[in-house]
Parts: sequence; C-alpha cells; structure tokens
Amino acid sequence: MTSDFIVIGGGLVGAAVSYGLLKLGATVTILDEGDTAFRASRGNFGLVWVQSKGDGMHEYATWSRESSDLWPNFAELLVEETGINVGHHRPGGLELCLDEAEYMDFENSINRMHNQPNVAENGRRMISGDEVRRMEPSVGPEVVGASYCPYDGIVNPLYTLRALHQKCIESGLIYRPDHEVKKIIPQIRGFKIITNEGYFLSDKVILAAGNGNKALGEFVGLDIPTGPERGHIVVTERTSPLFNYVLGAIRQTDEGTVMLGATKENVGFDSGFNFEMAAKIIDKAVRKIPALKKLRMIRSWSALRIMSPDGFPIYEESSNFPGAFVITCHSGVTLAAAHALKLAPELLGNDFNGKFNAFSPKRFNVR
Repeated sequence: MTSDFIVIGGGLVGAAVSYGLLKLGATVTILDEGDTAFRASRGNFGLVWVQSKGDGMHEYATWSRESSDLWPNFAELLVEETGINVGHHRPGGLELCLDEAEYMDFENSINRMHNQPNVAENGRRMISGDEVRRMEPSVGPEVVGASYCPYDGIVNPLYTLRALHQKCIESGLIYRPDHEVKKIIPQIRGFKIITNEGYFLSDKVILAAGNGNKALGEFVGLDIPTGPERGHIVVTERTSPLFNYVLGAIRQTDEGTVMLGATKENVGFDSGFNFEMAAKIIDKAVRKIPALKKLRMIRSWSALRIMSPDGFPIYEESSNFPGAFVITCHSGVTLAAAHALKLAPELLGNDFNGKFNAFSPKRFNVR
C-alpha cells in the first residue's frame, strides 16, 4: 500500500496536517499507535492561546496569533463539513495574579516581547485588580491584577479531533489504528514504514507522534530533543455561566462544567495522578474565583505534554533523508488551524526548512 504521505500519529497535530494535505489532493495514511499511547490530544485544556506565546522567539508569537486569527473560519469550516460544533469561542483571556511578584513577571514578559523584532501585536496589557473585577465580577479580592489579551479563546479538543478524523476519512484518508511503528527505512525513492501489523510505503513521511517522535527521528536523521511534562486538570459539576472571559487556568465548557489547571511536573513518562497537585489547583482556583467553593469536583486526570527544551515547536525536513518531516509542539490546539491551513501546503513545496527556519531543532546546537 503506497501513499503520498504517511503521517505517524493520529492526534491533533497529525490529524490537522492530514486534513490540510487531503484538501490539496494528496493521498494520506495515518498510522496510529492505539489507546495505549500517551495522548496529549485527549488530556489537554483546550485553550487557543496567544498572550504568553513567544517570549524569546518572536516567530512563535506571530505564528500563534496567526493561528488564533484563522480559528474562527476553521471552526466554521469544520461545522459545515462535518456537522460537529467544536465549541470555539474567542472572548479574550485574563491571566489572574494573586501577588505582586506574579504581576511583575507578566509585566516583564510583555516588555520583553514588545522589544522583540517583527513580533505580531498580541494586544496584551496589564490591568489592575479593580479593572479585572469590573471586567469579570466573579474574581475575588485576593487578585491584584491580570494580564489581558483580546485574542485568546477556547475550543473543545475532543470535538475538534473527532471532526478532523471524520472529514479526513470522508476525504479518502486511510486510517490504521493499533499500528505501532517499529522502524522507518529510507528507500531510493520514499520510505518503508514497518509496523506491528505489516509495512507501508510512501513518498514522504511525517512524524507527528508527540513524545514518540524522539525515537522515530533517529531512523531518518532527525534529532528531536523533546520530553514529557505532566500536567493535571480538575473538573467541577455543571453550573450556570460564570465568566465573561477565559481565565487562563480556569475555563468553563459549553456544557457548564468548569475546568481547572494547570501543573507542571518533570516525572518522565509517569502519567499517574498526583493528589497533592490537584489540591494545589483547587486552592489557587478558589482564591481567584470564590464562587467555585460551592461546586463539587467530579472528575480529574493527568496527561503528558510534549515539550522541547525552550517550549517552542520543532518543524524540520531531514537533510539526510529529504521527504521525512517532524511536526511537534505542545500547543497542538492553538496551532491546529495554522497546521491545517498554512503548514500543510508547505509540505508539498520545496522550501519547508526555509519557511520554518526559526523552528528547526538546529537552534539547540548553536555554540
């Protein structure tokens, strides 16, 4: 079986890229590991976030803003094509500060980003605690201020993943779940992909397997320095609408539940749940939004992010084996629109590395 592209990984990154390629007439096969995989796409918070993206890399700030701008039309397109409302909203976002040190950290980040060359204007600014409470009356008295950005929003990542898969399959995608890739063998022309269920052939191969990319990259001469970072989410019972804005680590779903996050732990591939971390999430959330004290916590989970050393995406075509690409990031939700509509066409061109030079893993080898 031969395809123009084999995409390894069926999460949001792989599905979004496949969606874009199929729209352009390419033939695509997705090889997906199965439900034993560490699935960041099914465990994340669902933010389409701009304000804190790109401190230290102006290209990432610009890329995040571009994707956020694409999301409204992208969401409408998915509804038209699949009938699935992915729950995209863009009311703007507030990152609430509980002390002056946190406020200063955000303010310093804004100043650094404003000093970066060619950065897209993200409209981010600091506001006082009183202004926060005028904008968002649910905010409690302990909040001393916030970082505000008008371009932040949310989406349902599960519905998004479902819609992408549905449209891809309707467009001719060959989807093979439970196909763990064991080896990639470069050929004179194209690639031979060995799985636990047989082999597949393609002209090009895209590594979109999240934390699995590091090992896969070795087969095609790609050094992919990523690793897992564990995060936790706590979910409340349903309640009436509480917020006018997305509050960073506090957001309400269309169904009425309130999602609370987020934590960061370097524990390798241990995806186990840490109750101490969940307690910290709840404590901080109720200090910010006192009304949350009245709600029952009904669900919680942990998941593993895919993190590069600097936190920014890694995009690269192998120089040793042209036609082999890596697409990896921890912001697969925010960047889904850009991956589908802007990055996918570049995979059919001849200057992928030139277009995405800033995101090359070679940046980690600079002496």
